[in-house]
Amino acid sequence: MTLDVAARFLDDIRPAARNAPPSGIVEVHLEGLRRPGTAKLWVGEGNLPTPANIRDAAVRSLMAGETFYTHQAGLPELREALCRYHDRLYGPFGGRPADVDRFLVTASGMHAIQMAASLVAGSGDEVIVPTPAWPNAPAAAALCGAAVREVPMRFGPAGWDLDPDDLEAAITPRTRAIFVNSPSNPSGWVASRDRLASILGIARRHGVWIVADEVYGRFCYLDGQAVAPSFHEVAEPEDRLIFVNTFSKNWAMTGWRIGWIEVPAALNATVQNLVQYTSSGTAVFMQRAAVEALDNGEDFLAFQIARARHNRATVIAALAAAGGVTLSPPDGAFYLFFSVEGESDPRRLCLDMVREAGVGIAPGTAFGRGGERFMRLCFAGDPEEITAALGRLPAWLAARRRAAGGG
Repeated sequence: MTLDVAARFLDDIRPAARNAPPSGIVEVHLEGLRRPGTAKLWVGEGNLPTPANIRDAAVRSLMAGETFYTHQAGLPELREALCRYHDRLYGPFGGRPADVDRFLVTASGMHAIQMAASLVAGSGDEVIVPTPAWPNAPAAAALCGAAVREVPMRFGPAGWDLDPDDLEAAITPRTRAIFVNSPSNPSGWVASRDRLASILGIARRHGVWIVADEVYGRFCYLDGQAVAPSFHEVAEPEDRLIFVNTFSKNWAMTGWRIGWIEVPAALNATVQNLVQYTSSGTAVFMQRAAVEALDNGEDFLAFQIARARHNRATVIAALAAAGGVTLSPPDGAFYLFFSVEGESDPRRLCLDMVREAGVGIAPGTAFGRGGERFMRLCFAGDPEEITAALGRLPAWLAARRRAAGGG
């Protein structure tokens, strides 16, 4: 195909699709795949397969012949399991047990984000995204035609935080929603209950929606807290609030592509229509597995959290000992977001790290304003692989500093 023909095709599609940014994470991922032995610390998943009891539930469903179309909202059994799960974690929402009509099953957490964006934003609207942020979320809003307003979070000796004044100052008459990811990918920031309450107050005052991504809520390292603070603890069911979530992280189900969205019950039929026109429902066997994960997956989840906590301590100690590294211990999720003294181009640094040190991490430039100096390392994986990678990294960084004349 000639360049002229390719350009004509690109000119004939929607600008929002044509201008969707390539992922800086994928660039490093592809470079690492070309180099066997690279430590794969760039993507947000561990190395463990889905637990056997969850896989067995899916197999039983397939063997029973459950291979037909099903409920657009999701199996009643799964939606009821989601109610039980939320009641266990957060207690009654607004003083009432979880309402099954608030929950709908999606074909991944990303699907939930896409539908949330299409519910609240379109051409001429604005969506506020505190950054650094996972790039897929603002991209989903942009693909709906909305303009994304990034609000950089502040980084200091105490770590990352979102200043409510910065957030409120970004609101305009066109603002339709605020996207809040806590615990945060990539920074590990965890919003306190007071911070969530202040964000909710801003949204209420201005009549805008909150899209709450609490995917990493179970990975919380704050003393005495088994689960991160949630909007479920400060909001009412009548608030303009949409939750997006996934089975991927808690139960090692990244490849299954199943999640859920929680909306005010009045929007149930509307979201079912969006499901119909996007995925037309989620396979029954995956939903049977999801029920098993919610009802009988706590032991595996506890193991994952304990391993992540151990790995977190390992990476913090190793990078702190390397020297020339700036970081704040993450309070949640399973990422370390750090910068290296004297390095102004983390994209180039990450690509060189793959090629020369055999360690693959994601450049902070992939996560929007505020992340330009940083890099994201995922510590959800095999402790031995992480330890081996960190064994190579300090020497490589030191050699790089010497080559640059930094001593």
